[in-house]
Amino acid sequence: MDPILLKVLHLAGVFALFSSLGATMLAGSKGKAGSMLHGISLLFILLIGFAMLKTPPMKEYWWMAKLGIWLFIGAAPVLSKKKILHPVIVFALCLVAAAFAAYLGLRKPF
Repeated sequence: MDPILLKVLHLAGVFALFSSLGATMLAGSKGKAGSMLHGISLLFILLIGFAMLKTPPMKEYWWMAKLGIWLFIGAAPVLSKKKILHPVIVFALCLVAAAFAAYLGLRKPF
């Protein structure tokens, strides 16, 4: 598959993910559509990401760090809904995590 198309699809999944984060943080426990979009976009990002890699580079650890970030962003709505952290703090942490994931994807530092 075309690498440019895969990157565009991956970024579209990221945009959907952060739209769903905003919807779940604003709606609280009432927003089922936001929660569904969150799960679907996480799955979409994961599948497209592995399609871009073709085979995981087992000797490099940057992609494992990205999986950890993916898990954190996946659990972020729970942190907000259960009032473990304030929704604004959770969203800010997700933005920082996404910026670090982008850095890892572009630079592959380790």
